[in-house]
Amino acid sequence: MALRRQRTQHRSGAAGIQTHSLQKVYGQHLLKNPLIIQSIIEKAKLRPSDVVLEVGPGTGNLTVKLLEKVKKVVAVEVDPRMVTELRKRVAGTPYESKLHILVGDVIKMELPFFDVCVANTPYQISSPLVFKLLAHRPLFRDALLMFQREFALRLIAQPGNQLYCRLSANAQLLSKITHVIKVGKNNFRPPPKVESSVVRITPHNPPPPVNFIEWDGLIRLCFNRKNKTLSAIFRRKKVLQMLEQNYRTWQAIAAQGVEPVGRGANEAVIASFHEEGPPSLGPSKSSGGSTSSTSAMAGANSDDDDDEDEEEAAADVFAEESGSFKDFIQGILEKNGFDRCRSNKMGQDELLRLLVAFNEAGVHLA
Repeated sequence: MALRRQRTQHRSGAAGIQTHSLQKVYGQHLLKNPLIIQSIIEKAKLRPSDVVLEVGPGTGNLTVKLLEKVKKVVAVEVDPRMVTELRKRVAGTPYESKLHILVGDVIKMELPFFDVCVANTPYQISSPLVFKLLAHRPLFRDALLMFQREFALRLIAQPGNQLYCRLSANAQLLSKITHVIKVGKNNFRPPPKVESSVVRITPHNPPPPVNFIEWDGLIRLCFNRKNKTLSAIFRRKKVLQMLEQNYRTWQAIAAQGVEPVGRGANEAVIASFHEEGPPSLGPSKSSGGSTSSTSAMAGANSDDDDDEDEEEAAADVFAEESGSFKDFIQGILEKNGFDRCRSNKMGQDELLRLLVAFNEAGVHLA
C-alpha cells in the first residue's frame, strides 16, 4: 500500500510540473531525463550515512533519487511554488522524514553541515555558488554540479587555454575540478539555449596556507590583462601608485610592530572571489592601517589606461632604493624571472611564487 502511494506521489509530482509557469528570473530548467539523473547519482559516489545538499531541487526529480541513497537531503529552493510541489511529492512516503527544505536564496543564507553537494545549478548563480561552497566550513567531501558548458570549461581550463581566467585560477587554488559528463539541452524542460556539463569539485583539505586577500589582489591585477606580460602590467602608473601607497603603509605599520593582515583561510574573502568589481587593496581597517580606495583600483583596471602601459611612473624615490618605485617593482619581476611571463600561461605554483616574491620584498597587494 505504501509503495502504491509512493508511486502515485511520484506521478503527481511529474504531472504537477505542467501547471507551473517556470520563472526565468530563477533560471528554472527542470532536468527530466532519468538516465542523466541516474548517471549523476552513480558518479556522486554517495554513502548511506551522507548528508547531501541540493541547490534548486525544483519538483524533485533528482531529490527523490538522492533520498533513496543517503541519510538526509537538505534542499535549498528559492521558489515557494516548487517547495510546495516538492513537499507534495514526498508526503506520506518513507522519504518525508529524510528531507529538510530551506526556503530562500542559497547565496544569502548560512548553510548547514553537508558531506556532498549535488545540484542542477541555476546558471545565474554559478560563480557565486562555487565560492560559497568552497568557503563553507567544515569542508565538504565532493560537489557534483551542473553548469552551462562554457562556465564548466572555464572552471577546468588549464594555463595556455584561451578560457583560462581568474575564475580558473581561483577555483583551482582551492579545489581539484574535473569534467564528469556532458548534458544536452534537450534533457531539460524547458530546454535552455546552451549545452550543459556536470563537474566534480573536490576541495583541497586542508586549504592552501595562503593569505587569500593578497592572492585575490594579485589575481585581479594579473588577469585584468591576462595576455600582457607582467612587466607591462606592473609598469602602469596607477598600479604603481597603488602599490607604492600599500608599501609605505605596510612599512609604517610594521615599524609599530602591528600585524596588518591575518594569515590563513579567510572564508569571507573566498566567498567574494566571484565578484567582478575591483578589490580594495591595502591593509584592513582592523589592522590599524588605512585602506586603499576602491576607486583607485578601479582606475588601475580601467580600459582608459591601455595607453599607459609604457608610461613612466611618477613615483617618489625611496631613500633605501637607488631608483624609482617602478624600477624597484621591475627588479623584483626580473630577479625572479617573471618579467616576460603572461598570466594566461601561469599555473598555481608560478602565481604563488610571484606572490611570495612580492611579499618577501615588502610589496603587498592587501
